Amino acid sequence: MSAPAVEVIGLRKSFGPVVAVDDVSFSIPPGSVTALLGGNGAGKTTTISMLLGLIIPDAGRIGVLGVDMARDRYRVLPFMNFESPYVNLPFRLTTRQNLRVYGRLYGVRDLDRRIAVLAQELELEEFLDRPFGNLSAGQKTRVGLAKALVNEPLVLRLDEPTASLDPDTADWVRSHLLDYCRTRGATVVLASHNMLEVERLSDNVLMMRRGRIVDEGSPADLIRRYGRRSMEEVFLDVARASGQAAAAG
Repeated sequence: MSAPAVEVIGLRKSFGPVVAVDDVSFSIPPGSVTALLGGNGAGKTTTISMLLGLIIPDAGRIGVLGVDMARDRYRVLPFMNFESPYVNLPFRLTTRQNLRVYGRLYGVRDLDRRIAVLAQELELEEFLDRPFGNLSAGQKTRVGLAKALVNEPLVLRLDEPTASLDPDTADWVRSHLLDYCRTRGATVVLASHNMLEVERLSDNVLMMRRGRIVDEGSPADLIRRYGRRSMEEVFLDVARASGQAAAAG
């Protein structure tokens, strides 16, 4: 069996008296999509921030592509990236300039060619030289996705990747993400409140509540286990802690 692309053991993080992540452990196989779900305050953002190396855990171990993030994270950071519509790129820079900045930060070789490929794949050509601040929400999302893919990452963290998009654009983004994962063998950690998106994209789901993982499984397995019709109903059960009896039955 292949080694996990992401392995988390005994992860813990507190902010003063508040325990945001409490003894979390999981592993993610390479080439898969894993959704990290939970209500507001469940610990998702803190967990993802620690996976990215932005927050140092109080305890536990994070391994990414076989590298210990606490000791050698700079060895693996070039093979990772992150996308969220809530993190804007510099408004005054054009799409092309933004991609050049991030491409240089990641040390991308033949950067102009890589930008040209992304522009064609993500349909950015018409606004490559338009300031980012002048773009529509859907266009900004596509540019953010291009930024996340500029270094052809092997591990990709996505936070609400289709938030505020119309159904057609959102479907287009999901299709591109699935195609990227299949063709590159990339591993994705997804945080989303869109349960239809979770059902479509995810191979496995980790359900969080109050800083702990309280259940996991494929979307189909969780729906069957909780006796529900959709992941949205499962999410409500877990978030409200009303589904424990159903899961145990």
